[in-house]
Amino acid sequence: PMDAVFDTLQDVPEEVRTNKRYAAADGDFSVEGVAKRVKEEVGNVDIIVHSLANGPEVQKPLLETSRHGYLAAVSASSYSFVSMVQKFGPIMNPGGAAVSLTYLASEKVIPGYGGGMSSAKAALESDTQVLAYEAGRKYGLRVNTISAGPLGSRAARAIGFIDDMINYSCANAPMQKELGAEEIANVAAFLCSPLASAITGACIYVDNGLNTMGLAEDSKSLEREE
Repeated sequence: PMDAVFDTLQDVPEEVRTNKRYAAADGDFSVEGVAKRVKEEVGNVDIIVHSLANGPEVQKPLLETSRHGYLAAVSASSYSFVSMVQKFGPIMNPGGAAVSLTYLASEKVIPGYGGGMSSAKAALESDTQVLAYEAGRKYGLRVNTISAGPLGSRAARAIGFIDDMINYSCANAPMQKELGAEEIANVAAFLCSPLASAITGACIYVDNGLNTMGLAEDSKSLEREE
């Protein structure tokens, strides 16, 4: 297991290290520790996938979010990707790929997606471009992110209104269907394959086209009296 909030084992507070949950971990669970273990047990790798996020105050509006909650969201949800590229980059083969998951709240207002998570996703997308340049030049890696639409995952249900977002997407996206996890995975597989060898620093939308819409057709304000 890996806790991407911690770059090295020295960063882990004693109370966390001795916590029952972490005490059961088999060895160094920091990003650096896991990268070293992968190198020892597997050797060099071609792909890393960053599919993690955490905002302890995600259900709070930004105006009610504490500094601690905001920074925790950015640390877990965006800087963790920077850390993974830092630590895994040296053990990745040239031509390898790193991919992460982002969300439309990085650029549009999604009421209810709070706690600094929208800022964390914006940082993730900006970092994707910078990492694409730096890791591309240093390690020969490609770095991309996928902006996925509403999906009824266990993590998404922590937000509290994911079913409403899925219904909204089905009603207003160009492709009026529910998004499937396999559709997102297919794009991730493509971005990590030689088929995408010239794609880096990109944010690819996999949301049935919802990001293109500027008007919600099911809005009550559009209803006309007969």
